[in-house]
Amino acid sequence: MGDFLNRWVESAGTFGEAVLSSPAWYVPAALTLTVAVGALWLVNAVMLPGNWAIAVAAAGWAWLMPADEWGRGFGWGTVVVLFVLAGLGELLEAVAGVAGAAGKGGSRRAAVLSMAGAAVGGLFGATAGVPLPLIGPLVGAVMLGAAGAFAGAFFGELWKGRASTDGFAVGTGAFWGKLLGTLGRLACGAVMVAIVAIFVWLPVEPIPDAPTELPADAVSVPTP
Repeated sequence: MGDFLNRWVESAGTFGEAVLSSPAWYVPAALTLTVAVGALWLVNAVMLPGNWAIAVAAAGWAWLMPADEWGRGFGWGTVVVLFVLAGLGELLEAVAGVAGAAGKGGSRRAAVLSMAGAAVGGLFGATAGVPLPLIGPLVGAVMLGAAGAFAGAFFGELWKGRASTDGFAVGTGAFWGKLLGTLGRLACGAVMVAIVAIFVWLPVEPIPDAPTELPADAVSVPTP
C-alpha cells in the first residue's frame, strides 16, 4: 500500500508539473477542450448524442495537436477507447429501453410517443431545472425526461384502446427504462470527460521509476 501511495503522489506531482510547464498557448486550448467536452456531456440528458460529440472532439484534438509533436496530450489509441465508451453508452440505453416499455408489452405507438415525451420533458427540465445548485438543469432534464417517457407511453396505450392499468404498467416500464438508460449513458460520458480532462495534460514520456540504489559515486554521510 505504501508503494502504491508513493507512486500515486509521484504521478500527481508529474501531472502538476506537466500543467505548469505547458506552453502559454497550450493552457487555454486544453482548458477550452475540457470545458467543451463537459458541456457536450450535459446534452446527453436531452437525448442528443453528447458522447459521440466528445469522441469526435477528441479525434479533432488528436489530429490537430499530435502528442508526439507537442510532447503532451493523447493519441489515436485514446480516441478509439472514447468511441468504444460512446458505443457502450448507446448500448446500455438501448437495452434499458427494450427492458422498459417493450418489456411490458407496449405497442409501437406507445414507444414512439414515449420517445417524443422524453424529448419534450428533457428539454423542459433542462431549461426550467429543479431548485438544486449547479446540477439543477441536469437533474431536471433526467427526471422530467423519464416522466415524459411515462406520459407518452401511457397515453399511447390509451390511444391504442387498452385499459388504463395496462397503460400505467407500460408507462412505468418506459419511465425506468428511460431513467436507467440515461444514467448509463451519462456514466459512460463522465468516464470519457475524465479521460480527456486528464490525458490532455499528461506528458508523452512515461514517469520514470524512482532509483532503488544510490549511484556508485554518491557521497555517503556518516551517521553519529
